[in-house]
Amino acid sequence: MYKHDNALIDRVDLPAALGLLTRLPVIVDGARAVDRGAAAAWAYPLVGVVLGVILAAATAVMIWIGIPAGIVAGLVLAGSVVMTGAMHEDGLADSADGLWGGWDKARRLEIMKDSHIGVYGVCAIALSLLLRWLALVAIVSMGAYWVAFITAGAVSRAAMVVLMAALPNARGGGLSKTVGRPPQGAVWLAVGIAAGFAIFCGYPHAIFVAAATGVGCGLIAHSKIGGQTGDILGATQQITEIAVLIAIVVTVT
Repeated sequence: MYKHDNALIDRVDLPAALGLLTRLPVIVDGARAVDRGAAAAWAYPLVGVVLGVILAAATAVMIWIGIPAGIVAGLVLAGSVVMTGAMHEDGLADSADGLWGGWDKARRLEIMKDSHIGVYGVCAIALSLLLRWLALVAIVSMGAYWVAFITAGAVSRAAMVVLMAALPNARGGGLSKTVGRPPQGAVWLAVGIAAGFAIFCGYPHAIFVAAATGVGCGLIAHSKIGGQTGDILGATQQITEIAVLIAIVVTVT
């Protein structure tokens, strides 16, 4: 077993982040990845970049074949869900059910842990898919998909890292508790990476949109359950991605 260290970056961090946040086939040093825990969170925005590049490349091929933008957008959504194992969508649904279906912290956390989905969760997923599809149709039609997918993927996952560090774990267990809270250096590196890609792609405003959305999600979570969970982090990623995609559509238009 490895001892914990204070290194800001480790060779296992990106594979560990990919293994945690996606279903992509990656080889991970399990013992080292567990030991690093939340210290590897700086690489979360890079996971978004990897997914964005894959989806953008697939989009380019589909457009070259002649597939209409609406169908391409739907297939991009499907690809995103498959590659992430619907992890963030699940978090969004559980968060919606728990935060608005319970009357106190204990009941809200209980609902969020329940594997069954309620009306709030169904509505949240439906709205998420609809809004992302509409935004993706516009982005694909305008040919801005490379920079949009990379930017949204990076900054939405950086928002997760910030929330992990800013709020305590709301329950005594779960994925978020297991991973832990990232050190300050990892948080700033994640934010810097996401901001760098947003600026390079020509959408610096995405940084501010993601920050505002992340703050909003954090305030709601703190008010409802006194902290964050893995579900809250997933919901934050989804909501931030939607906000950034819409902001990009507005900018490009």
